Amino acid sequence: MPPAWAVGLMTGTVLDGMIDIAAIRTDGEAVAEFGPWTLAPYPVEIRSLLARTLTAALDWQFSGPEPTIFGEAEAALTEAQSAAVTTFLAQNGMRMSDVAVIGFHGQTVLHRAPQPGRPGDTRQLGDGALMARLTGIDVAHDFRTADVRAGGQGAPLAAPYHAALLAGLDTLAATAVLNLGGVANLTWQGAGQLVAFDTGPANAPLNDWVERATGQGMDRDGALALAGRVDEARLARLLEHPYLAAPFPKSLDRFSFRAAMADGLSLEDGAATLAAFTGAAVGRALDLLPERPTRLIVCGGGRKNPAITAALRSRAHVEPVAAEAVGWRGDAIEAECFAFLAVRALHGLPISYPATTGVSRPMTGGRLHRGTRDPARGL
Repeated sequence: MPPAWAVGLMTGTVLDGMIDIAAIRTDGEAVAEFGPWTLAPYPVEIRSLLARTLTAALDWQFSGPEPTIFGEAEAALTEAQSAAVTTFLAQNGMRMSDVAVIGFHGQTVLHRAPQPGRPGDTRQLGDGALMARLTGIDVAHDFRTADVRAGGQGAPLAAPYHAALLAGLDTLAATAVLNLGGVANLTWQGAGQLVAFDTGPANAPLNDWVERATGQGMDRDGALALAGRVDEARLARLLEHPYLAAPFPKSLDRFSFRAAMADGLSLEDGAATLAAFTGAAVGRALDLLPERPTRLIVCGGGRKNPAITAALRSRAHVEPVAAEAVGWRGDAIEAECFAFLAVRALHGLPISYPATTGVSRPMTGGRLHRGTRDPARGL
């Protein structure tokens, strides 16, 4: 299987108003070439629409018909991301015919991990068939549902890509990968085993806490958290949450841990406590691994928050290293991941494993929609 160009798309649960777009050339096993990448802004009205959709999803909870706003949001974000792909390729001198497949993650609006007596469920908004028609390129999407229907967690899915990146480094099991998005997830490989799971919250509760008080979408540069004082008694109570001690595989929804954890604290102290909780929860996760790593390669938006980075050192007792320090593109990794998984889907390769999502056997995933190549349009 020769390497082919793929484009990956990712929009995180933190609703930062950006579409992550990245191109890589890969055979689904290794990365032959890293292509261009960008962060493309959504139209302002779509971010507002998605925020309302998340609220509706919280009320829905997989019970009864889907909220009608899902259809509106799904069409709007698919059209916006399709247009973003077209612009991205044109700006970088690539034709649509150069791209074998688009990996379209879509927008997660609700995720429910399986529990004894209750199956899991997951919903990502994104119309792969519509994107294939709009772009003329084959599209892989809906990466999580098949795993959930087979009894898996449906998350995290980044482990195969993290493993491919780690294979390019001179590293052993002493190094793991930590992604700090809305939720934090960890990938570790060693002793012939690939392990991945969500460790706890990352940016989502902290961003919500700051936005609720200030209208700003994040604690930029960790300024508020660094100015505050951690409520150690409250942090100790938060660390008693049963999820943190539960064995992997396991996964979280964006709203599994909420900003209300800091209610009653000042803005700064609340931010400091939430950032400390992120770091300390990662420490609990590291304790569950077959071998505790001493270094974490950190990607995702949370790597830019020095308060979280400091908490990883002091509370997780591990050395955090920004993705860029090892030659990775920290803001592009999630989009690259879904380009990589799309190629694996094309070739029928597994994207989830027993120790990453809890499925009984390695399994492929993602639904494929064929694009219509139009020579007159350069497709």
